[in-house]
Amino acid sequence: MLQIIFSHVSAKEMAAMPHKLQLELLDEFQVLPQDFEKAGEKFGQLTRAGKHIYRYRVGDYRIYFERQDEIVNVRCILHKNSLKDFFFRTKLPISEDQLLQENPKFWQLVESNAKK
Repeated sequence: MLQIIFSHVSAKEMAAMPHKLQLELLDEFQVLPQDFEKAGEKFGQLTRAGKHIYRYRVGDYRIYFERQDEIVNVRCILHKNSLKDFFFRTKLPISEDQLLQENPKFWQLVESNAKK
């Protein structure tokens, strides 16, 4: 079993959600070591400079995390409409993971969470 740790930012995002929604997200976010062998099936994966960030979909939310040995560090939790609206407006013909992987602001968000 992996230990799940929430960054300061992701913990703050969770705390702002209704209690029932928090429980639903935590109940659905089940990550096992063997899931990383088939990460493409279960998670989205973003890579930059050898660093892997995974995306797990839970209902209307996207949980972005990284794995370090037996620890899963949750970096941020975003509502799908924040990204979905962006894709709709820009009508980009590429995947969500590919777009995020190429977006420096996304990496700044993830890296700023790691420092806190």
